[in-house]
Amino acid sequence: MGFSTQIFGAPGRYVQGAGAITEIGAHAGALGGRVLVVGGKTGLAATRQGRETGFSSSGVSQLEELFGGEASDREIDRLTCLGRQNGCDLLMASGGGKAIDAVKAAAEDLGVPAIIVPTVASNDAPCSALSVVYNEDGSFSRLRPLKRSPGLVLVDTEIIARAPVRTLVAGMGDALATWFEADACQKAYALNNFGGHISAPALALARLCLDTLLEHGAAAKAACENQAVTPAFEKVVEANTLLSGLGFESGGVGIAHALSEGFSAVPSLHRCLHGETVAFGLLVHLILEDRPAAVLNEIYAFCLSVGLPVTLADIGGAHLDRETLRRAAEASAAPGKPSHNMAFPVTGGVLYDAILTADALGRRLKAC
Repeated sequence: MGFSTQIFGAPGRYVQGAGAITEIGAHAGALGGRVLVVGGKTGLAATRQGRETGFSSSGVSQLEELFGGEASDREIDRLTCLGRQNGCDLLMASGGGKAIDAVKAAAEDLGVPAIIVPTVASNDAPCSALSVVYNEDGSFSRLRPLKRSPGLVLVDTEIIARAPVRTLVAGMGDALATWFEADACQKAYALNNFGGHISAPALALARLCLDTLLEHGAAAKAACENQAVTPAFEKVVEANTLLSGLGFESGGVGIAHALSEGFSAVPSLHRCLHGETVAFGLLVHLILEDRPAAVLNEIYAFCLSVGLPVTLADIGGAHLDRETLRRAAEASAAPGKPSHNMAFPVTGGVLYDAILTADALGRRLKAC
């Protein structure tokens, strides 16, 4: 690969809108004729009526399967076997991040397209050619790059609006880091998830993601609190899902995501959603980059305005002993972690000090 080779990836098709689930057959029918639909009880129920309408009108048959709860190697293998045994030529995720990760990996192992229908906008997993694999106990195992992106991502904003508000806010936390991490990767000339360099479109989408959140995030949360679909809500769902997904994958990640991985090894933090730990990790990221005070203040203020974490207590770490926190920081700086996609050396000690600083700033702001 050449020194300046740029790579940009995206799903085959992205569909978003209120009531879009009823159109799924028209889009999925071009990819296959028999689909294994995987999700939790809530995720499956959220799309069932619309799926039945959409698939039946296009002659696509479906088989439902309850997700095992963890995107582990065991669950990925189980779904692969189920798809093969039932002659499925499509795998579909109907639910949140872990079900999506498991289905994408299983679809690759089976050699069929993946259809992603998120029922929450809590992270940017739907559009990426990447699965986060976890151990059976819920701790982070590894990132699994995939050979192809999902064939179809369909987002029904009426379904998203009925999901818990916390999930939308967590998605904002994940998306909030996209531009800052892509910008850091570009400065360090780091490679993106495809092993290529960052293109201008990737950076532009990442920047649009940040600008959309800052402009419309609070209004989108208010809409979600009333299960309402508004223009601001549509824009933020698009930012959480499409803009952040394309931006992180083709732009690269850094300290914020490295810390989220490190925090996953702390049992008391398992109640957090991915985007919540990424949001706190972003504060650490910005401190280590020595961003101007105006930028720090803007991001802290945004987090406080929508309810994203700004302190260790906010992510369940109020009573973490210093040694546990130091181990999480060291894990986040282990060889191969995205914390090394920076233009300066990153160690566990550096991260530990910045975590304490981010927490102190957050506590000070909340006390005002």
